[in-house]
Amino acid sequence: MALDLPPEQTGAAAWYGPAMARRDDWLMPLDAAEIAEVDAATRALAAREADIAAITARDFPLPTLGPKLRGRVREEVLGGRGFLLLRGLPVERWSTRESATAFFGLGAHLGSARSQNGKGHVLGHVQDLGLDVHDPNVRIYQTNERQTYHTDSCDIVALLCLKTAQSGGLSALVSSTTIYNEMRRRRPDLLALLFQPLATDRRGEVPDGQKPYFEIPVFNWHQGYLTAIYQRQYIDSAQRFPDAPRLSAQQVEALDLFDSLANDPALHLFMEFKPGDVQLVHNHTLLHDRTSFVDWPEPERRRHLLRLWLAAEGARPLPPAFAQRYGTVTVGDRGGIVVRGTRKHAPLEAV
Repeated sequence: MALDLPPEQTGAAAWYGPAMARRDDWLMPLDAAEIAEVDAATRALAAREADIAAITARDFPLPTLGPKLRGRVREEVLGGRGFLLLRGLPVERWSTRESATAFFGLGAHLGSARSQNGKGHVLGHVQDLGLDVHDPNVRIYQTNERQTYHTDSCDIVALLCLKTAQSGGLSALVSSTTIYNEMRRRRPDLLALLFQPLATDRRGEVPDGQKPYFEIPVFNWHQGYLTAIYQRQYIDSAQRFPDAPRLSAQQVEALDLFDSLANDPALHLFMEFKPGDVQLVHNHTLLHDRTSFVDWPEPERRRHLLRLWLAAEGARPLPPAFAQRYGTVTVGDRGGIVVRGTRKHAPLEAV
């Protein structure tokens, strides 16, 4: 069957999990001098209870770590395999305010923080809030259930681990570029369907003038870049809207193949966070997931991650369709969730 598909993708973004697990070039341990830089910048701001949401790179000087980090993110996250893991932030001796300040300050060197929900949270808290995963307006990160492979609405998603669960809660990554290549080899007819717009549920966070779902293809080929956007549960739940385009049997088959590849151990990679780890993930070439977990009974020990959604300078061009979700496709000023009344702020606890 002759199909007008982009060519097979080569390069660092097209990786396989088992081979990646044998490497350690994606790990960036912070040395004592780099930690001291972060610590000094953090304490100066936290001591005066500076507004975290207003912190800029200028407010958070990192004379040696900043340029090094920006260079590796540009080369390895945005232009390479798509992820990087920083290790060694001393969260065990920091207060929540200090950890949040340090994390936001680091993020300010990489991009502009975007709102992660309709409340305007530019600092997210990934915790089990005991919410019902079956509620169509609940975001899955607010539960202890497995998330399944998905992308977030930004260029880079960053996570800082404060505390780990009693068991489970592993981070999982898979290359959407590799999924594309595998589908292209196996079922190009189904792959072609994923270049057509599909309805994805906004889960109740609807910007003014927009539908309660957006319609963007899973795979997008634009100016020589292959970009993916995906959340299967939200594609499925968008079918609750009577005016949403119906999924055909062939589209469901294509989505099922996409999922089976993402869940194939030959493709994905698991990693276990340690407190003080910062994971940086390129949403346009990777999907991320989290396994289900069992938390500690004591509230002070419960699993807790901080999250940033970043619009990165030097990021790739995105097709116009992404403006439905990203608000605009302007590099450095796109992504996030903005609804009527949204005011950006950085809460110090999940609210």
